[in-house]
Formats: sequence, C-alpha cells, structure tokens
Amino acid sequence: MSFSKDVRQELCSAAVPGESFRHSLVYGMLLFSRTFSESSITLTTESHPTAQLYSEQLSVLTSAIVDMRVNLTHRGGENAVYSLSVPDERDCRRIFDYFGHSPSAASLRINRSNIEDEDCAACFLRGAFLVCGYVTDPEKDYHLEFVVPKMNLANDLCRLIGEIEVLETEPKVARRKGSYIVYLKDCDSIGDLLGYIGAGNACLEVLNQKVYRSLRNKVNRQINSETANSNKTAKAAAKQLLAIEHIRKTKGLSWLPEELRQLAQLRIENPEYNLRELGEASEPPISRSGVNHRLARIIELAKEIT
Repeated sequence: MSFSKDVRQELCSAAVPGESFRHSLVYGMLLFSRTFSESSITLTTESHPTAQLYSEQLSVLTSAIVDMRVNLTHRGGENAVYSLSVPDERDCRRIFDYFGHSPSAASLRINRSNIEDEDCAACFLRGAFLVCGYVTDPEKDYHLEFVVPKMNLANDLCRLIGEIEVLETEPKVARRKGSYIVYLKDCDSIGDLLGYIGAGNACLEVLNQKVYRSLRNKVNRQINSETANSNKTAKAAAKQLLAIEHIRKTKGLSWLPEELRQLAQLRIENPEYNLRELGEASEPPISRSGVNHRLARIIELAKEIT
C-alpha cells in the first residue's frame, strides 16, 4: 500500500463529531469531485474507504440516494475504480442549492458559509484531500498536492489554506495537463497540514523522516569530510615518502640533520599517520606545525639532490 493510500485510510477512519463537521466534510468532497452541478453529481476514486465515506456521509446529510459502481482495472481484479453518482436530478438540484450554489454563477467557487470555523475548515480540507489530494512517500520526497479542475477553485483553495493560522504556510498553484495543482513542498508544512486534517500518524511519519534525513546527512557529511582528510593525508604521505626514498638512495638518511632524520624514519615506519600523530610519536613531541615544517624541509632537500 502506498503512503498516499495509507493517509486516505487514516482520514476515512477519523471521527466526524458533529453536524457542522459532517457538513464541511461532505462539501469538500462534493466541491472537488468529478462533477458538482445542479444536474450532475459524480465522484470517481480508486479508494474504497473514500467511496464508502462519501456514500454514507452524503446520504446521512442530505437523504439522497447514492449509486456506486465498481470497475476492475486489471484482469486479476487487483485494482478497482469506484464511480459514485446521485442518479435523481431533483436530488442534485436540492444538494446544489443546499450548499448555497446557484446555476447562474459564472464558475464554481468555495462558498465560505459552509465552513464555520477552522475546525470545520479542517474537515473541509479532509474531504478535498480524499477526492483530489496526493502526498508523496516522505522516504522519497516531500510533496503534497490537490489536483483541481478550475483555476478560480484552485485559487480559492490556496487562499483558504494560507489563511489558516495554525498552518502558517503559503501553498503555490501550478498548471499541469489542463488541471491546476495546489501544492506544498516543505516538510513541516506538509506534516502540519496532514495533522490538521486528521492524519496524525502520517504527520508523525513525515516528521520522523525529516529527523532521519537530517541525521543521515550529518553522518554522510562527517564521513565525506573524514574521507577527504584521509585522502589528503595519504597523498601528502606518499609525496613525503618519495622524497625520503630519494634521499636514502642518493645520500643516505644519515645525511639529514638529526631532527629531520628522526622524522623521516617515523614517516617510513608509520605511513598512515597524520601530522598530529607524527608529532606525538616524536622524541621529544613536537607540534603539528613543527612536523609540517620539517617534512617540507625534507622535500626541499630531496629536490636539491640531482
């Protein structure tokens, strides 16, 4: 099961505690369904819990008969599309009027009178997400969207989400294949919205993934830094060993001053040591900058030998 399907299942099982909440939930599902007009009300979904919730809540709220048909999309019956409609046109007109819409309106817009407060707004957005929403698995990416057929409706939805104080987010609108996408891409905003509309478990999953990614990135940066430092140390040690070997073959290590000869011998015996470790192993111990200076002197002397 996908993360988005899990979210829908959680939202469908969330409580609808009162009539005003049911009103807003059903309104959100109707407004963003396939068709919502005085002559036709239809919803198409691949989510069985969504289909059941829509049918039950719409019937309870309006006493309308809802017809459900199931179409299998694969031979094995693994996936199904649920088509729900209100077959009686008189019921369609009554429901359209019940939510304060008029056939003479230029375009379908959100009627704010159906959303009493921010708690009702949460139920409205829950309904909208169930019929036109999608959220990416947070293990892969952070993206939540509502696919809306009309520009004015998309702008209304974007404005409504932006006005909800507890969310503190500003969704954006983009056009894709004839539809309008109201979307969020910020992890915290997505988690907050999921929690607000009733998907508390999904909200925690998103936030947990954020923490996991942060820790993973920190570890990766540390590993990369250590790897880079190790590579740098290895390249420097190789250059020093080549210089020491050149001196050994041409002049002999005894040709070097005592402090350089001792350090050259330490480098031969400990090619993996960094400058600090070489300094600590010296007798007496010397600083990192002191080791660096002496090794640079050895390399200069090796260059002077023809």
